[in-house]
Amino acid sequence: MTAKTITDPNDLNGAERTAVVMLALGEENSKPLWELFDEDELREISLAITNLGSVTAEVVEGLLYDFVKNLSSTGSIVGSMDSARRFLSNILPEDKVATILNDIRGPAGRTMWDKLANVNERTLAGYLRNEHPQTVAVILSRITPEHAAKVLGALPERVAEEVMNRMLALGPVQKDVLDQIEDTLRTEFMAALSRGSEKDAYEAMADIFNNFDRPTERRFMETLETKNPTAAEKIKALMFVFEDLVRLDGADIQILLRQLDKSVLATALKGADDEMKNLFFSNMSERAATILRDDIDIMGPVRVREVDLAQQKIVETAKRLAEQGEIYLSKTNEEELIY
Repeated sequence: MTAKTITDPNDLNGAERTAVVMLALGEENSKPLWELFDEDELREISLAITNLGSVTAEVVEGLLYDFVKNLSSTGSIVGSMDSARRFLSNILPEDKVATILNDIRGPAGRTMWDKLANVNERTLAGYLRNEHPQTVAVILSRITPEHAAKVLGALPERVAEEVMNRMLALGPVQKDVLDQIEDTLRTEFMAALSRGSEKDAYEAMADIFNNFDRPTERRFMETLETKNPTAAEKIKALMFVFEDLVRLDGADIQILLRQLDKSVLATALKGADDEMKNLFFSNMSERAATILRDDIDIMGPVRVREVDLAQQKIVETAKRLAEQGEIYLSKTNEEELIY
């Protein structure tokens, strides 16, 4: 999609006109002006810079008529997310910069609850299903009934029932508790959404690696580890592979098991370590686990490629369930609970 070009100053609103002035002045010269804005104004102007696109030199000169002699050599200017980040970094701490830019990239809305109203119900349910039911009850009580209904419908039945019971018994919520929940949603959930909307090169490459078959993945990763070990480490940290399923909780493993062909699972576990085998065995009935162990034992030698393909099928199934909000896939070992 081609970026818009502003050729008429009348097409710009107040925030956009301010954005043009700040960009034309440059980072250093505009610094004293940035320091005069409050946080809401900074957010509004930063959003304008991000969406500004190209502005012709004629428009710049028209807006800054009194300074036309100083600006006549400026030429056209381009606003972007990087421009906003550079300007803000000159005057605000990094955590403030990150908060403002995350707000810009994330769902629209002035308050956290407005923003949640613009998050797809399956995406929101996928995050909330792993939180404490009391916290989920508070969050759903603060968003619109229409959206809360969709989110409840996307939650697993047992979770939804518990949350509804908590909502029925929910009394007034203390302000410090609400503030803590809002802060956690902003720094964890919304930040994750904004990162997902602006993938960097490493995330894009990790997605490509996730779609390689295992032999191809190993071959390219070994080459990358030799020539660019730093990049290899970053990509590996962003990938989701079969071994990462160990971070699923018991309920999610059971949901996954219901979607798997048992012969595919047996082949995948034939080449898995004991931790992965126990993860699945411990979430099955004793009889089902015994049958699966027997199937693995009588299988005999299996080609590595067949094991890789089976494991890849299971990962693809897990990703599909995660996209549907049925399970939650974590890329880290850290707990992501809010209280």
